[in-house]
Amino acid sequence: MSDTLFQKIIDRELPADIVYEDETSLVFRDINPVAPTHLLIIPKKQISMIAEAEEADQELLGHLLIVAGKVARKLGIEDAFRLVVNNGAGAQQTVFHLHIHLIAEREFSWPPG
Repeated sequence: MSDTLFQKIIDRELPADIVYEDETSLVFRDINPVAPTHLLIIPKKQISMIAEAEEADQELLGHLLIVAGKVARKLGIEDAFRLVVNNGAGAQQTVFHLHIHLIAEREFSWPPG
């Protein structure tokens, strides 16, 4: 699998405004935010998209959701945020390294999209 923009951030080849990091995940601010708080939560393991995740990734995927809650509490936005995962180009995924958008501090509507 080729190095993506996100892999280059993990490897510190590109700068990012990192909010949280642990052994298996990294959270940083989106460079093109759609809300006052717009973070990207990524696994350090390169998985191109959620449809490519395997059974062996189950613990890692759950960990990413725990990280979302931890970061939301750290930033004081735990009462209102949205998590979004785009899968594939048709769903507007532009970087093919699995990532979860954490968006907060704006009005949300339903249905999204």
